[in-house]
Amino acid sequence: MSSSKKFKITLSKAQKNDLINIIVNRRSIKKYKKNSKLIKASLIQYIKVKNKLDKLKKGYVEMAEINLNICEMGFAEDMVVLKEYEAKLAESDLPDDNCSKKRRYILC
Repeated sequence: MSSSKKFKITLSKAQKNDLINIIVNRRSIKKYKKNSKLIKASLIQYIKVKNKLDKLKKGYVEMAEINLNICEMGFAEDMVVLKEYEAKLAESDLPDDNCSKKRRYILC
């Protein structure tokens, strides 16, 4: 009796097309004597590529969060400086257009 086992895989159309492209584009098809070995190798290659793309996507998402935090820190610092500037303006005396009389401006 044979000790081999069969398994069934369900793929979407996009995954199926990707798998077919991997199989067709392989230069070393001749070294595989059986179709099952070719499919197994192609599936392994497909899974490796998919895992690599998933890691890249995860890395980009993590970097986006880091960039957002850095941006918010810079924006918060700018707001502190702006509030200090507005407070100084509110306390300063500015000349009026009428005969250079001074008046006090209060910003709300």
